[in-house]
Amino acid sequence: MSAPEIEIDLFSPTADPYPVFDALRDNSPVHWSPRYRSWFVTRFDDVSAALRDPRFSADRITPYVEAKLSGPDTDPALRQTFAVLEDWMVFKDPPDHTRLRRLLRRAFTPRTIEALRPRVGELADELLDGIAGNGSADLIGEYAYPLTAAVIAEMLGVPREDRDLFKDWSDAITALVFAGLGSPERHERAVRGMLELRDYLTDLAAQVTAHPRDDLLTALVQARDEGDALSHDEVVSTGVLLLFAGHETTTNLIGNGLLALLRHPDQRALLEAGEVRIVSAIEEFLRYDGPAKTVVRLMATDVELRGHTLKAGSRVFLCPPSANRDPAVFPDPGRLDLTRTENQHVGFGFGLHYCLGAPLARLEGGIAIPRALQRLTDLRLAPDAELTWQPVLLSRGLTALPVQFGATSEGDR
Repeated sequence: MSAPEIEIDLFSPTADPYPVFDALRDNSPVHWSPRYRSWFVTRFDDVSAALRDPRFSADRITPYVEAKLSGPDTDPALRQTFAVLEDWMVFKDPPDHTRLRRLLRRAFTPRTIEALRPRVGELADELLDGIAGNGSADLIGEYAYPLTAAVIAEMLGVPREDRDLFKDWSDAITALVFAGLGSPERHERAVRGMLELRDYLTDLAAQVTAHPRDDLLTALVQARDEGDALSHDEVVSTGVLLLFAGHETTTNLIGNGLLALLRHPDQRALLEAGEVRIVSAIEEFLRYDGPAKTVVRLMATDVELRGHTLKAGSRVFLCPPSANRDPAVFPDPGRLDLTRTENQHVGFGFGLHYCLGAPLARLEGGIAIPRALQRLTDLRLAPDAELTWQPVLLSRGLTALPVQFGATSEGDR
């Protein structure tokens, strides 16, 4: 019996992907898409199992480099760009992944993350001071993005005067890393942005090697474990990964969470009345409309799944948003319910590749969302708001979140 035809468009900036995920999960949970030349896996049990299964390989960069970028005519800049990506922990399988994660984990201890709480609050208030008197704002461009970018930049020791450079580089490489649509010009800009960011962090790493500081980049340079250490290239590549991924996920968490509350005033009322703890609310935001759209894997060997053979070398899109709305696991899954108690979602992945930055994202989201509700009175979506989403395959985030609120003075905290 052939699989039903289901139109999949995950690039649309306006379409709601959840009806598509529902259709796939109900009718064709392991689905071959000719359009994407890939398998889509959508049920919770299958997604969570695949995220733990080494046959679903995270290393999708090395095969691409070997197949597409090994010839004599390869653009050197493109090859250098993918050399940075090859050292990213998220694109590694054990034992390389195990080694990198072990070294990097030392810089992300619970004590280190918790120590950031006062500073995150200060940065949130600084940004809210700048918009509170305006009566309107874009909570992505003026709040969520600059907050999360400032946090990770400060952690790495990037000077304040260089933050705008970082934003430009990050914007440029989004399409390359998160599988977005774009013109050749955008692709060239992405390559240029990646290499400029690499060169910037190479210089910064040299500075902290000579003059160590109390920051994350110094911690990476000094990371040691039983005689092992990050190489120079690994330090720089990991810095690029953290600067980029360290804010993208959390920006989406904050933006999607605020949008969910603006669309569900009953749930917002529970949170504002203190009837729901923010830590529980964050978990429900991650489940209901989390920051990841798909997770890419390549089959290391043939695998049989629900009557289909996923051939070695084929690409698979694991779909956390669909898994997190699987009615076999989550009662009434399409409803935002901040009081939900059983909430073992896969919003931050699962298994070996569980997001190392998840505690930081939870901390930032847990400060930024209630702080915005407190400081921006009568917060509501702008009446003419036309919400659009980043046209990429891997992440789920708004391009802007236009809102209106009662204007207040800077001192009204």
